[in-house]
Amino acid sequence: MTDFVTRFLTEAARRPGEVAVIDPDGTTTTFGELRRRALAVGAGLRAGGLKPGDGVLFAVRNSATAISLFLGALQAGAVLISADTAVGPALVSARLRAYRPRWLIAESLFYTASVVGPARTYCRRRGWPVPDLRQPIGDRNIRHVHIGRRLPGVPRSAWSLKDLLGRAPAAGPAPDRDGDAPALIVFTSGTTEQPKGVVHSLRSLTSAVTMLGEHLPFAPGDVLHADGIMAGLPALLGGARLSLPKPSAPPERFAQDLVARRVTHAYGVPVHLAEVFAVLPRWPGHVRRLVLGSAPAAAAVLRQAMAAVPGGEVLSIYAMTEAIPLAVARAQDKLAHLERGLPGDLLGTPSPGVTARIAADGELLVSAPNACLGYLGAPPLTELATGDLARLDGDGRIVMTGRKKDMLIRGTYNIYPGLYEPSIALLAGVREAAMVGTPDPVTEDETVVLAVVPEPSVDPARLVRRLRRQLPALIDAEAVPDRIVVLAELPRSGRSRKLDRGRLRELMTARRP
Repeated sequence: MTDFVTRFLTEAARRPGEVAVIDPDGTTTTFGELRRRALAVGAGLRAGGLKPGDGVLFAVRNSATAISLFLGALQAGAVLISADTAVGPALVSARLRAYRPRWLIAESLFYTASVVGPARTYCRRRGWPVPDLRQPIGDRNIRHVHIGRRLPGVPRSAWSLKDLLGRAPAAGPAPDRDGDAPALIVFTSGTTEQPKGVVHSLRSLTSAVTMLGEHLPFAPGDVLHADGIMAGLPALLGGARLSLPKPSAPPERFAQDLVARRVTHAYGVPVHLAEVFAVLPRWPGHVRRLVLGSAPAAAAVLRQAMAAVPGGEVLSIYAMTEAIPLAVARAQDKLAHLERGLPGDLLGTPSPGVTARIAADGELLVSAPNACLGYLGAPPLTELATGDLARLDGDGRIVMTGRKKDMLIRGTYNIYPGLYEPSIALLAGVREAAMVGTPDPVTEDETVVLAVVPEPSVDPARLVRRLRRQLPALIDAEAVPDRIVVLAELPRSGRSRKLDRGRLRELMTARRP
């Protein structure tokens, strides 16, 4: 299989004058320019001394520049390390120590925010404690490359992007790369200083991009509105245009971009898309496909998505950092599964090449060409344990019944919230539902608490009374909640805004009657 970097360079050479990327600020970059930059980045890194297998820490916001750096570094043989600086100094430092990169490519602003007093204080007050990116890791000094003009805090020895590109003519040809060698390390989200680095090869990344393109085919003239390089690569490989949304932009801006950029395909996190639906309930007719991913979608959001693109296709992707994608389901199939009263969340048919099986304890295990090599510092994986509890239905589709780590214990009964939450969220007046356990100070057992977010204009007290009557007939008797609490919204975390069960558990414990 030809790797995706080579495929992009070939595709870009075919259409040099066509727009490839629209940056968040509206700036456009052609395929020809993106290709030229990617080749120059690769050549500049090699001329600067980068050897195949050298680690390159990458802290650049999504843009055409970031895409060219991503492709160029991989073409040069680097191992890219994703640096999510928003997790804070301790975690970033632990991640750096775990691999010890030789290069660091970062925006100038990150240096300023990490070491200049007023800027550092401002970021910390906003909940963004940026680490000091200038510090050497272990006994190695890192070669720095800064993006943007030189700001206070950028190391004196750092190259600018212009310096890097200027070294390109001195480089030799790109090295042949082992497709099964490490190429990308992405650290999973977490709150401890024990980093869990997911290691992908060029082959597994190419399989992921190929699978995404099979689920969501692109052609010249299409426009994908999506935040993320991996999500956008299938569009670029298909000759389509990638439109990058502005990070943390209000839903009004997302809606404006859909119209102004003539978007045909859109990808988003369910919680954020729900905010967009509130602003723009019906999307323009040129939007043909809408993809929901990165977090589970409540029934209410699925209905809104189908109403937003009534003549198009709405898909929900099941994926992990370790393997993208694993399965895809149509929104109408997910809703039909719930409306028939079937337990669990329908994740869909496994992607081509994905083999799924259920372990003795109910955990979903998969093997696939797009699966990672393994975890940093651990033996290679032959099968991926997803952490999800699931079953396979009569059509071979994956139905998730819960998360192993979310299990609650009441007496001798194990309760998996994911088995019941979708059905509860389907009830009239309920927009979202989540179950957590709080410790009982007397019995040392877990008290089951159901938190619900009501639909607008629904009276909270009446909703609680109605749920008390309905739930015993809907879910297992052992899982009927001890308490029902109405919230304006559920706590969420990370860019994907997944439910933060730990925070919800803390809130419910604090509100114990």
